[in-house]
Amino acid sequence: GLPERSNDHAVCMVQFAIEMLRIFRQVQNELGDKLDAHKLELRTGIHSGPVTAGVLRGEKARYQLFGDSVNTTARHESSGKPGRIHISKETATLISQAGHDDWIRPRVNKVQMKGKGTLPTWWVNTGEEGVLTEVSEQAEWAWSSLFYCQN
Repeated sequence: GLPERSNDHAVCMVQFAIEMLRIFRQVQNELGDKLDAHKLELRTGIHSGPVTAGVLRGEKARYQLFGDSVNTTARHESSGKPGRIHISKETATLISQAGHDDWIRPRVNKVQMKGKGTLPTWWVNTGEEGVLTEVSEQAEWAWSSLFYCQN
């Protein structure tokens, strides 16, 4: 959880990712053939781990995250599949500990990730599996509460 530590950050981020995917699909359907929206794709990667954060000053001041967890998250995104939410073992463990085993399932094969080796990873169940609707109903607050999750 950023900017404050949050014990339920993994649940919050999975809820946010599912809601983001739902809205992406909705926009994609609304745009249809007008902009070749069917060619647009969204991959999501989530990892839980320590980061360092701060504001970088300059012409374009911005809030920036640093650390190996940022790199690991990017590797999960890039090794994922369009329309899927790909999560690390650390995030899957936190989701499971929160009582949401039904939200996730292990990826069949381990994934070779640059700089990380071969790792077991998990998929978040979305869409066809029915979890998307259930979690989206719980995450309606996601857009107005980007940094804080309240259950």
